[in-house]
Amino acid sequence: MKTPKLIEAKFVTSAADYRKCPPPTKPEYAFIGRSNVGKSSLINMLAGNKNLAKTSQVPGKTQLINHFEINKKYYIVDLPGYGFAKAPKNEREKWGDMIGNYLANRESLVCVFVLIDIRHEPQRVDLEFLDFLGERDVPFCLIFTKADKVGGLTAEKNVELFKKTMLLSWTKIPQYFITSSERRLGRDEILQAIEEMNLSFTK
Repeated sequence: MKTPKLIEAKFVTSAADYRKCPPPTKPEYAFIGRSNVGKSSLINMLAGNKNLAKTSQVPGKTQLINHFEINKKYYIVDLPGYGFAKAPKNEREKWGDMIGNYLANRESLVCVFVLIDIRHEPQRVDLEFLDFLGERDVPFCLIFTKADKVGGLTAEKNVELFKKTMLLSWTKIPQYFITSSERRLGRDEILQAIEEMNLSFTK
């Protein structure tokens, strides 16, 4: 299967409740990670539109469930980041409930792409979020971001360390991708994986 050429990528809606999201008639793929992990830049890179998702140097910018329609076939969903300690406690709790309800109840959700900053050794907040998904049987893949910010040996070492740490509580490693939004690294592989998962979606 050839990697799809994106023709149309457009913003559809933002919602604070999964029940106010678009009708669940198309497959959707949620993207989430720690604040400032490069999520919006990655979504823009995948869509081929640098202005699609709002990027910011300020963590915690995304505060709603944002749906982007791709080729009128499926949705990319931009979720608020987790682990943003500077946000007020009540705001963090509100985001946590919103994300948790969406992940647990959104019937058209096919896969969650969890973004991991490749520059760092395994972070507890990332591992805890993966456990959260596992406890709820939510399918997920890993995306290691910002590969252009470190040397190849450091990137490889941190990926292997993350996998090794994950295997302390998991029996296997999910599919994962190494990406750079600036270099468009990993774009074709992620889009190919989405196209393949689309084939298994039933309304």
